[in-house]
Amino acid sequence: MLKRLFAAILGVLLLFLFLFRNGIILDSLGLHIEKPFGKKVEVPADFSQADRNQNGISDPIDVVQAARKEVEQRTPYKSTYYAGGYPPNGEGVCTDLIWRGFKGAGVTIKDLIDKDIAENTDLYPRVQGNPDPNIDFRRVPNQDVYFSRYAKSLTTELIPGEIENLQEWQPGDIVIFLSPKFDHVAIISDKRTKDGIPYVIHNSAPFAAEVKLSSFKTPITAHYRWDF
Repeated sequence: MLKRLFAAILGVLLLFLFLFRNGIILDSLGLHIEKPFGKKVEVPADFSQADRNQNGISDPIDVVQAARKEVEQRTPYKSTYYAGGYPPNGEGVCTDLIWRGFKGAGVTIKDLIDKDIAENTDLYPRVQGNPDPNIDFRRVPNQDVYFSRYAKSLTTELIPGEIENLQEWQPGDIVIFLSPKFDHVAIISDKRTKDGIPYVIHNSAPFAAEVKLSSFKTPITAHYRWDF
């Protein structure tokens, strides 16, 4: 009797974990479970083949692979002010995953954002007229402004099953979530579900993870693609 009860409880728990926000808890733990039924959707790759650092890997995939290292080591989410701006390896927030990802492709996001803030201070909402290179590049609204100025803006709509729409979401793209209660940024992964939904690599408490883009409840407010 107890075994049956335990099995029933375990079954309900597993079903909850599988269904809750499209499996975000399981994905965060590295358990990417596909739905057993449904047609497989093939989404064409359509990302830049530029190789800025000449390592034989395209720049968008360099970004993804560098960001994924944060997932592999489960970089804990830690929000702190750091003299010099950069947090030590092994800790950080969502915005740190962005500059670390781009560093993998030879792009120093901090220098670019700091320069634009110095020249266009009034455009940046989290600067308030007083630039601080120790923190400005690590704020989501500031990254959003920078990418809106210098990257290509793309769709914010995600339509499961529609190949044309899914093809607009490619590895290395940046996705922004802004709301009164939650500012967040993530990188589109080169991994997709069977039905074509892209995964994103991000860092939100408790640690960096790779989860389905469709798992987020906060609306997508921006989607950018860097011109390598």
